Amino acid sequence: MRPVGKFLIVALLLLPGAWARASDLNDYPTSARADYVFGCMKANGDTRLSLDQCSCSIDVIATILPYERYVTAETVASVNQQAGQVGALMRNTDAARDMLQELRRAQAEAQVRCF
Repeated sequence: MRPVGKFLIVALLLLPGAWARASDLNDYPTSARADYVFGCMKANGDTRLSLDQCSCSIDVIATILPYERYVTAETVASVNQQAGQVGALMRNTDAARDMLQELRRAQAEAQVRCF
């Protein structure tokens, strides 16, 4: 390798932000991923294949939605299923519908890629 090539590689490695930290690529806590995979596997037959597919699915969702937005959207989805005024409040707000739609799009992408 020529000296210029070596210099460029070293310079790139030393630049702040030249590589992403693991926490930047994976802001979902392990417990959240495990909870998703557990529920997904229960819904898909509890097989080795479902483990692979469900693990893939949460990985895809994590590339689309930052964890904070995922938690918010999951909360909206949960409250949205409530009967009565609380559920109606969630179903009738644009912000809640937008969050739920964003989650559903991420889930649909995961479904296409992983199942």
